[in-house]
Amino acid sequence: MSAPQACSLLSPELDIPLCEKGIGAVIHTPHDAALIDGVRIECSVIHPDDRGYFLEVMRSGQGLVAAYPASRTQVSASVSYPGIIKAFHYHVRQTDCWIPVAGMLQVALVDLRRRAPTFGTRNTLYVGTLRPWRLLIPPGVAHGYKVISKEPAVLVYLTDQFYDPADEGRIPYHHPGINYDWELQHR
Repeated sequence: MSAPQACSLLSPELDIPLCEKGIGAVIHTPHDAALIDGVRIECSVIHPDDRGYFLEVMRSGQGLVAAYPASRTQVSASVSYPGIIKAFHYHVRQTDCWIPVAGMLQVALVDLRRRAPTFGTRNTLYVGTLRPWRLLIPPGVAHGYKVISKEPAVLVYLTDQFYDPADEGRIPYHHPGINYDWELQHR
């Protein structure tokens, strides 16, 4: 494992907090009081039958993406293999809406916004097949995940802007300021 790198953030409004080692608050309900300011959660409804199941991902103009402009909304999907960690990245302008549709993810969030009431707060969410939550992640909240299922995870996500590499910042998953503990918590 290489040493954590120093990071130069894309905006002076953002900063990497100094956190104790851990995973922050585990979010158990969509309206949990410990949720980072501006992060929103909706429950998805799964319609199972003898053929499998149907999951409605999102309706344009409704729910978490109601304000997403049709002219620049992008829909993407990512497949990640068991044990993979994809973290951390953040945006200055873009809002993400994640919908895990297969597998299970341990999602890690950290508030980088200096002026936010939840600056430095870390959240952990366990989402996917067993907890089909839609997750809205505002600009300035670093996000990442680890696949914790035995099968690959599929994440569908909508963004309110087309992909712009100049708006995406990256922080190593093992940055000592964020100090997120990716290890198994319950042995």
